[in-house]
Amino acid sequence: MAEERPLSFLRLIRRAQRGKLKVYLGFGGGVGKTWQMLKEGHRLLKEGVDVVVGLVETHGRAETAELITGLEVVPRRQVHYRSIILEEMDLDAVLARRPEVALVDELAHTNVPGSKNAKRYQDVEDLLAAGIHVISTLNIQHLESLYDAVETQIGVKVHERIPDAVIAEADELVNVDLAPEDLLKRLREGKIYPQDRISTALENFFKRNNLDQLRELTLRELASQIDLKRRREPEEEHGISPDQVMVCLSSRGPNTAALLRYGSRLAGRLNTNWYAVYVQTPREEPTTIDAATQRQVADTLTLAKQLGAQVFPYKGEDVVETILHFAREYRVGHIVIGKPGPLPFLKRWLGCKTRAEQLIIKARGVTIVVVDTALKPENEASQLGAK
Repeated sequence: MAEERPLSFLRLIRRAQRGKLKVYLGFGGGVGKTWQMLKEGHRLLKEGVDVVVGLVETHGRAETAELITGLEVVPRRQVHYRSIILEEMDLDAVLARRPEVALVDELAHTNVPGSKNAKRYQDVEDLLAAGIHVISTLNIQHLESLYDAVETQIGVKVHERIPDAVIAEADELVNVDLAPEDLLKRLREGKIYPQDRISTALENFFKRNNLDQLRELTLRELASQIDLKRRREPEEEHGISPDQVMVCLSSRGPNTAALLRYGSRLAGRLNTNWYAVYVQTPREEPTTIDAATQRQVADTLTLAKQLGAQVFPYKGEDVVETILHFAREYRVGHIVIGKPGPLPFLKRWLGCKTRAEQLIIKARGVTIVVVDTALKPENEASQLGAK
């Protein structure tokens, strides 16, 4: 307990020096996220706050463009890329201007190759680190942990994604909600896309069922984040970690990305921290496994960090005992593991058990969650309690 308090105080110091992040969250384009962000910019300006537009995407929407009038706009940086000129937020110019508040649209945007940062959320992190407050926007489908759910339910592969940790660290989240029928009405009236894109949008992403599901995901995520923030202060103050989540990784596990995303969502529902643990056995030393497997392990650990996990690589001969030791030390309440393949008949006949079975038998007071990553996200897990 005494060792954790200095760390908590250091966290408070860093937060005091860091700018605040407010995000307008929505379930689709056209619900009014950018409009609300600009309206707030005007309200702050009237109160004497130094506000600038770092970057706003109007997408040709006249009512959005009108709202920029009266706000100071930092000129965009022009980038030559493949014989065309593209425009990005001029991060250095915003940092040099050093406003109190910067309005930065589309948090999940991918910057032009060769930019200082690959993603716009990283530009925003630089602004926050400089003590500049940022107001931004995001659609729910761009959260990394929702990739599988969005692909399965909506049929869309979202290429621009941000780590869940970005939203978890936001100081304020505002849900910009709009009834799906009203959103479709705006679309048909040409208030979201030009006329030549409306039919395609209605036939694909803007189907009523898609909008309903995305709206539900948004409301769930917002409720989860609000509850997490509500519970975080007592946890930091007292050093209590009541029910943390641990995801067990393997060098050869199938679809470890789905396993990690499941762990991230479980931790979100439980409003707690989570860990990704990879136990390297002697047979998995870098000198004994091929380059492709090494890359797979590295990519898996990178994804775990992007999803907000604290990553712990260990070395050990007994994987199960190493997992249980970690669970006891870090007060883990849920251990998530991929569904193992069937044991050969001879091993089963000799009484051998899979690692999942061993964990279920040996764990005490811990819930073991066995995830079949071959299944669709909504049906992927069966939970087996080990008490």
